Amino acid sequence: MREESKAVYPGSFDPVTRGHLEVIERARELFDVLHIAVASNPDKSCLFTSEERLELLRSETADLGGSGVLEFSAFEGLTASFASELGARWILRGLRAAADTAYELPMALSNRRCAQSGIDTVFLPAGAETSFISSSLVREIAAGGGRLEAFVTPRVEEALRGKFPS
Repeated sequence: MREESKAVYPGSFDPVTRGHLEVIERARELFDVLHIAVASNPDKSCLFTSEERLELLRSETADLGGSGVLEFSAFEGLTASFASELGARWILRGLRAAADTAYELPMALSNRRCAQSGIDTVFLPAGAETSFISSSLVREIAAGGGRLEAFVTPRVEEALRGKFPS
């Protein structure tokens, strides 16, 4: 019997973007279980609480394609430690541009070294339609009252508008 493949997709998801959703949908075809992990960093101020980010992720992934099971939680601390606790063999990271690769590769090597159970990182490059989208860009556009439909789903846009009333 084949061992179940489990990956952790960590991120701030503040907010979840169309780029995140694209990575999640594609990753569901690669892994039996994809655990979406909302990182809580006390040194970073987020627009949405961990609970709000989890709720948006759950609602926005409910109708996505793919066959893998989705799990959700928030965590603090090292991603490699969290993935080990979950019994995951993989950490999933999306790549948008060369700058992401320069940041993510040393992180992947560090995670592999830190994890006692040999966790590896899988990189999925973003599609051309979403490669320019970042959560910080989305927050900036929302704060300025700009149009968001190319970047986030209607439900996420509504949540953003609630944070930046006109």
